Amino acid sequence: MPHYKLALLGFGNVGQAFARLMLNKRADLGRDYNLTFSVTGLATGRHGSAINLNGLDLEKALAIMAGGGSLNELSKDDLPLDSIDFIRRCGAHVLFENTPVNYQSGQPAVSHLRLAIESGMHAITANKGPVVHAYQELTELASRKGVKFFFESTVMDGAPIFSLYRETLPAAQIRSLRGVLNSTTNLILSRMETGESFDEAVAYAQKTGIAETDPSGDIDGWDAAVKVSALSTVILGVPLQPDQVDRRGIRDITPSDIQRARLEGGRWKLVCSAVRDGDQVQGKVAPEIVDQNSPLYGVEGTTSIVQFESDVLGLLSIIEANPGPDTTAYGLFADLLNAVRAH
Repeated sequence: MPHYKLALLGFGNVGQAFARLMLNKRADLGRDYNLTFSVTGLATGRHGSAINLNGLDLEKALAIMAGGGSLNELSKDDLPLDSIDFIRRCGAHVLFENTPVNYQSGQPAVSHLRLAIESGMHAITANKGPVVHAYQELTELASRKGVKFFFESTVMDGAPIFSLYRETLPAAQIRSLRGVLNSTTNLILSRMETGESFDEAVAYAQKTGIAETDPSGDIDGWDAAVKVSALSTVILGVPLQPDQVDRRGIRDITPSDIQRARLEGGRWKLVCSAVRDGDQVQGKVAPEIVDQNSPLYGVEGTTSIVQFESDVLGLLSIIEANPGPDTTAYGLFADLLNAVRAH
């Protein structure tokens, strides 16, 4: 029975949800997939790091994080000097890179993943930056090293977007995509339909943890633009940088705009789209009024949808209802199984 050593660079909400999922699925992994695992490294930005090549106590690590303590106390080896030292010394077969996204360059996540792959590790991430800034490089490097670079959780959390295309749509040519890909803006617009102001809806999203303290990455369309870039780069096969996406957020949508749309039988959505034209892709993120005939109309709250147009299946839609850290964690979990089974 093969045994896989895992390391998590980034152990926030998603990393902890992934750890709980791995613990819950331990028996299933042994019975159904004939594999066992241990976590040999955990690294955080504010709660210390730990390395133990014989395996860390994952339940104790989760308890420490819940209590606001430091993971340093779990380490049986010298503490890593930095993230690069952590990757070099963690002794893992698989690295999960879940550090905060950098929209402009994808760093330092790109360097983390590159080093992991060069060291012979499967590299799995929920970070969109490396996909839009280094997809081709990291994919080709992983192929040469005989490992996998997977990133299912970067768009629509754990919904099978990239693996669906990779595994089940052979020779399909994706011509365009359209959808609602940013949960925060969709929640804000849904709350405004109930009579809340823009500021009140943003505050609610922040209070519930859906929006960041600085929500500009969502409400100004940057998160959505990065997702359009990732989908174009991987699925449409045309590299597209976020600043090449025609981008406009929802900051200027007013309650009167919301009510006018409702009176006309429509709803405002922050719509993401990408259309392939030969060797080029036109990417766009902008608020639109969609009518009741649109599959985007019924997507409320934090639910997301993407619709692909291909040469073989016509229109194919995927909807993910009200995702959270657990669904993002499942994307990491699925990537792990897909990586080790293909290895």
